[in-house]
Amino acid sequence: MTVSKMTWRPQYRSSKFRHVFGKAATKENCYDGVPITRSVHDNHFCAVNPRFIAVITECAGGGAFLVLSVHHTGKVDPLHPKVSGHRGNVLDIKWNPFNDFCIASCSEDSTVKVWDIPPHGVLKNLTVPWKELQGHSRRVGLIEWHPTANNVLFSTGYDYQVMIWNLDSPEAVIKNPVRTISHHTDVVLSMSFNTDGSRLATSCKDKKIRVLEPRTGNLLQEANCKNHKASKVLFLGNLKMLLSTGSSRWNHRQMALWDQEDLDVPLLLEDLDGSSGVLFPFYDPDTHMLYIAGKGDGNIRYYEISSEKPYMHFLTEYRSHTPQKGMGIMPKRGLDVSSCEVFRFYKLVTIKALIEPLSMIVPRRSESYQDDIYPMTAASAAAMSAEEWLSGIDKGPVLQSLKPGSRVPDSYPELSSGLGSKGLGNSLGTRRSQSRPGQLQLAYIQDQLGNKEGKECRSKTSVSNGQDPTLCSPPKTENEVWGGFDVSYPAWLYTILPWVGEGLVYGGCTDCILSHHG
Repeated sequence: MTVSKMTWRPQYRSSKFRHVFGKAATKENCYDGVPITRSVHDNHFCAVNPRFIAVITECAGGGAFLVLSVHHTGKVDPLHPKVSGHRGNVLDIKWNPFNDFCIASCSEDSTVKVWDIPPHGVLKNLTVPWKELQGHSRRVGLIEWHPTANNVLFSTGYDYQVMIWNLDSPEAVIKNPVRTISHHTDVVLSMSFNTDGSRLATSCKDKKIRVLEPRTGNLLQEANCKNHKASKVLFLGNLKMLLSTGSSRWNHRQMALWDQEDLDVPLLLEDLDGSSGVLFPFYDPDTHMLYIAGKGDGNIRYYEISSEKPYMHFLTEYRSHTPQKGMGIMPKRGLDVSSCEVFRFYKLVTIKALIEPLSMIVPRRSESYQDDIYPMTAASAAAMSAEEWLSGIDKGPVLQSLKPGSRVPDSYPELSSGLGSKGLGNSLGTRRSQSRPGQLQLAYIQDQLGNKEGKECRSKTSVSNGQDPTLCSPPKTENEVWGGFDVSYPAWLYTILPWVGEGLVYGGCTDCILSHHG
């Protein structure tokens, strides 16, 4: 007689993210009194990086958006200065992933503008952009930065064109994009890149999903599923899959999973509910977690994605009574690793004029750094220059560790010659000195002052992922910017400051002023 052994199998799927929960910020850690835009566009209306939060605001006589320090929580001054250089409503904003002081915006005035944000934030209304991109014939509704190449920007508008811009061009006003993609027959609703930026996925109002080669503009794949009307599409990291959210022919909200090499039939099609708001998908390639947030409701569903059937595993749902109009997300390098935070949303709550941070946290008892939930992630350094990418090179993102005290990698390390991410080729101060003579020394002095203020601020704020936290809330007066000197500053700062001021007041070149004074 043979005895067969019974194998015990668990009835649930083991996962370290099974118990992830959402934790909303307290009222004093929210941004209160923000005049959030009333635009009906299905965009996020909010962009975040470890230093600043930007949100599109409601205003008359043109378009504007607000830039605040991430630590500038509480009540926002109704007269806070804005970035207000557009002649029409601003429809989308995106921070440069490799420069925390650079943000792009697009508008109903058919232009895209790229802005330099001062180190201490916007102290007065900013109306002159660093670059202005003029190529679209109708309003521009969506912009995206290339994920690995520096200063490459994509834009699409109501002229059905997708345009590629090289911001390394010396002109302040760029009228000719390096490439125009014209495969769409209606308005493009979303754009998404794969990990190395070699593929671009788009969803269009003509109900089709397209996968393109962005450099050449060649159409690689096209999906036209009659049972699924896609509004948003998203590459799922290195899984070689796409996720789209939209509605069924019975107007049920649903999501679909696709093989990026074969868009004939979806791998998975799932109905969610009968609401009408657009579903915003967010994917974290480090944890393989997918977040689905509905516009107009307060719920956020989250799933774990795998490369094998059934592909998508529902974890749980965050519920809130306050509906969100849009969402911003913090890059991984800006998270608080000491509290096991793996994702952070910034909810735009229009009915309360409120921006509410929402942290997704893995419950752990240990307060030490958790290596298993924080793998190497995308850094704030570009993998290559715009010229390299345009010449046909593809590179994956530069990776960094989120462990406190770890070193931030350099931008295109094989070409930086020791300059690194703060080298002259990628320096904000250098770029300003090229457009405004005599400003390089002033930018360096401001950096020195900012470093000292940052040290004072760090004593009051927690350190996250080993990087410097953002500077303190922006000063409101000139005395606050230049005041507070003490003996800890280098002596040469006291000597040089009056001469720099002399150059600024009388319009002279700072280099000439310095040489005049010896």
